[in-house]
Amino acid sequence: MAFDDPVERHGGARNVLGGRLAACSFEPLTGFHRDGCCNTGPEDRGLHSVCIVANEAFLAFSRLVGNDLSTPRPEYLFPGLKPGDRWCLCAARWREAWEAGAAPLVVLAATHEATLAIVPLEVLLAHAAR
Repeated sequence: MAFDDPVERHGGARNVLGGRLAACSFEPLTGFHRDGCCNTGPEDRGLHSVCIVANEAFLAFSRLVGNDLSTPRPEYLFPGLKPGDRWCLCAARWREAWEAGAAPLVVLAATHEATLAIVPLEVLLAHAAR
């Protein structure tokens, strides 16, 4: 096992399509473990498993519901997001945005299979980043 590989470090995680989990973003550095991947596990109570491509509509929605993702929070190693940034988002927050008509696009290859417990694959496929 290569310890410099964040996916291997977390047990060879799989994505929602059944393949090997791809990295989401290293700039900004994302993931519950801040390793660039949407890896998850029992310690990740928020299930930060959905790799999104942020857009203004989603960022505004998130701000409106009390989760400002645009403002940097260095104490949490959070740089603040801007449209076009990729980020590992909580599956329940993504579903909430989808239900409100403000879901950002999803990078399927970088979205952890655990997401499927919260969001059906058909919904994710309809919001896939191309």
